[in-house]
Amino acid sequence: MGTTWLGVACGIVAGAMWGLVFLAPELASAFTPLQLAAGRYLAYGLFAVLLVAPRWRTLRAGLGRREWWALAWLSLLGNILYYALLATAVQVGGMAMTSLVIGFLPVAVTVIGSRDHGAVPVRKLVPSLLLGATGILCIGWQSLSGPLGGVSGDGRGIPVAELTGLLCAVGALVSWTVYAVGNSRWLARLGHVSAHDWSLLTGVVTGAQALLLAVPAFLFTPSGHAAADWLRFAAVVTGLAILASIVGNALWNRMSRLLPLTLVGQMILFETLFALLYGFLWEQRLPTGMELAALVCVTGSVLSCVAAHRPKPPETARQPAPA
Repeated sequence: MGTTWLGVACGIVAGAMWGLVFLAPELASAFTPLQLAAGRYLAYGLFAVLLVAPRWRTLRAGLGRREWWALAWLSLLGNILYYALLATAVQVGGMAMTSLVIGFLPVAVTVIGSRDHGAVPVRKLVPSLLLGATGILCIGWQSLSGPLGGVSGDGRGIPVAELTGLLCAVGALVSWTVYAVGNSRWLARLGHVSAHDWSLLTGVVTGAQALLLAVPAFLFTPSGHAAADWLRFAAVVTGLAILASIVGNALWNRMSRLLPLTLVGQMILFETLFALLYGFLWEQRLPTGMELAALVCVTGSVLSCVAAHRPKPPETARQPAPA
C-alpha cells in the first residue's frame, strides 16, 4: 500500500495546484478566459522548452511518430479544447450547470478504468462513486440556490444560452475524460520517459498550439488595458504555468503511473475540493452546510476508493488441532 499512498499524495498535491486555476479569473478579471488560456499555455510552453532543452536530443531519439501524435491530441484535448469549452460553458450556461456536468469526470474515468484487465470491479467502487456524486450534487445545489441566468428572450422553450452551455460542458467532460484515460495508458507504455519529461513534452506541444489560440484571443478582442493590468496578467499566467501546468501535470503523471485508472478517476475530485477551499479564503468566509457536506463526501469518496483497492491479506492455512 506504500505505492498507493504515494500516488494518492501526488494526486492531492496535483489537485491543490490545479485548484489555483479557478482563482485566475478573479486575480486577472480585466482579461477574458480565452486570453488567460492563451497566456497560460504560452508561458507553459516557454518554460517547458527551457527545462527540456538539455535532454532534448535524448528524448527526441526515444520518441517516434506515434508518440508525437499522441502528445498532439493529448495536449489539444486535455489543455486547449477542454479549457476553451469549460470557459464557454461557464460564461453562457452558468457555474452551477457546468460544475454539475464536469463534476462527473471521476465517475466517467472510474467506470472506463473498471474495464481494464485486472481492475477492481465496479460493484466494489459503488460506495465511492455514490459519495463522489453526492458531493458534486451538494456543490451544484449550493450554486443553484443563487440567481439563474440564461433565459430566452420570449421565455418559451429551451433557452439557447443554457443549451449551448450544456453542450459545451458535456464536450469538456468528454474531452478531459478521453485525455485522462489516454494519458494514463500512454504513460504505462512509455517506461523510458519519466512522468516529468512527459509533462514537459506536453507543454512544448501545448505551447505551439497556444500560438494559434493567441491570435483570436488578443488580436480580435478589444484591449486598452493599463500597464498594471498587464503586469498582473503576466504574474497570473506565469504562476499558473509553473504551479498548475508544470508542477501539477508532473505530479498527475507520476500518480497515473502509481495508481490504477479506477483510482486515478477519484483523484480528480481534489481539484474541485481545493478550488472550494481557495474560494473560501478569497471570500474570507467559512463553508456553508452544503459545502461542508460536499467536502466530507469528497474525502469519503477517495478513502472508500483506496479501501476498495487494498489487496486482500493472504489466507493462512488452517493448522490441524492438537491431538
